[in-house]
Amino acid sequence: MSDLIKTDMTNIISIINSKNSIDLTKPFSQEIFLLSVYIAGTTHIKNLTDLEKNITKGNKINFYREPENIFDPRAIVVKDGDGNKLGYIPKDKNDILARLMDAGKLLYGIVKEKNKVGKWTKIQVEIFLSD
Repeated sequence: MSDLIKTDMTNIISIINSKNSIDLTKPFSQEIFLLSVYIAGTTHIKNLTDLEKNITKGNKINFYREPENIFDPRAIVVKDGDGNKLGYIPKDKNDILARLMDAGKLLYGIVKEKNKVGKWTKIQVEIFLSD
């Protein structure tokens, strides 16, 4: 019994949550395509011009619930891999997605396309459920 190795669970958690962590997938997990949307509110992001240089097709996009949003209690913030805010999931598309996230489901996006139309940066994102 003296040869047992004690593990430090905080190290495992820090590895899982770190930006450069390995991808730990569950056995039998699957990625389910839900829908494709354009990120709303990109014209209101002050530093988007700087951020959009790093937004390319295939980039992973993260979603975060913002239930305290005064304009929309089902608001979902869209952020890049570095945590920079890019905008929101459109209000007319976020109801079911917000309910899934509130139930603990993991949603993420992949940039499908990026175009500049006047002052508007159109970023199309495909949304997936990891289950």
